[in-house]
Amino acid sequence: MDDSRIFIVGASGQLGTALRQQYPGAKFADVDQLDITDQKSVEAYDWTGIDIILNAAAYTNVDGAEAPEGRIAAWNVNASAVKNLTYVIWKHQMKAIVHISTDYVFDGTQQPHSETEAFSPLSVYGASKAAGDLLVSQVDKHYILRTSWVIGEGKNFVRTMLGLADKGISPAVVADQIGRLTFTTELVRAIDHLLSSEAPFGTYNVTNDGDSVSWADITREIYQLAGKSDLTVTDTTTEAYFADKPGIAPRPLQSTLDLAKIRATGFTSTDWRDELKAYVQKELST
Repeated sequence: MDDSRIFIVGASGQLGTALRQQYPGAKFADVDQLDITDQKSVEAYDWTGIDIILNAAAYTNVDGAEAPEGRIAAWNVNASAVKNLTYVIWKHQMKAIVHISTDYVFDGTQQPHSETEAFSPLSVYGASKAAGDLLVSQVDKHYILRTSWVIGEGKNFVRTMLGLADKGISPAVVADQIGRLTFTTELVRAIDHLLSSEAPFGTYNVTNDGDSVSWADITREIYQLAGKSDLTVTDTTTEAYFADKPGIAPRPLQSTLDLAKIRATGFTSTDWRDELKAYVQKELST
């Protein structure tokens, strides 16, 4: 696959950074050159030679999206910008668009979530992402990768917990949200697999494999890997954790995604525990 014909949207984010490492010849642009929320900017951009758009851009401040300004920003990036990109795909007859979705398009009452489950978002963020999914699904040649609990280069849950462990803090962590971690390396592998194998277009769930656990369970694993098993991780509920915090978005409690569909294409997901161990070891060595 000629990566010079790939364009990465959101190239500076956690996933975008990993995609640029996978496709060093891919093109990308900063906001001064291309503002995806501005239809005129998108239409005026020179798309010559681009066959595939990888859309890793998203407004992911789940709680911020509940505020008036954040609500507008979430819809601009997660929906309006997607409309602009799908127009480009159609106008220039590109080969494919790859779009990243989220478990937040569901209310978390089912487990595991299949690709055919009806949308039932609880939050502004989830609703804006569901709208983006619907727009991309109108493009014949699309891959929507639905994922959860993403960990990569940048601010994330694992790095936050390692910081607490380093300070000797015994935290209280939510234990009633259940799912699996997804490392950006896994998402990149899945994207490359779908494109390289020319798998059927459509929506695919993509996370690391392994058992479904809570954020508290993951924290205990992080503390053990960091050599801080003498510290205590206490279980709490989502309701109790956010009780004194205003402006908090509702979260789906069940986030496990069924991986059967992408597995059927020949893709073997790696266990999140193995990826977490490697990630923590790398963090501790830097």
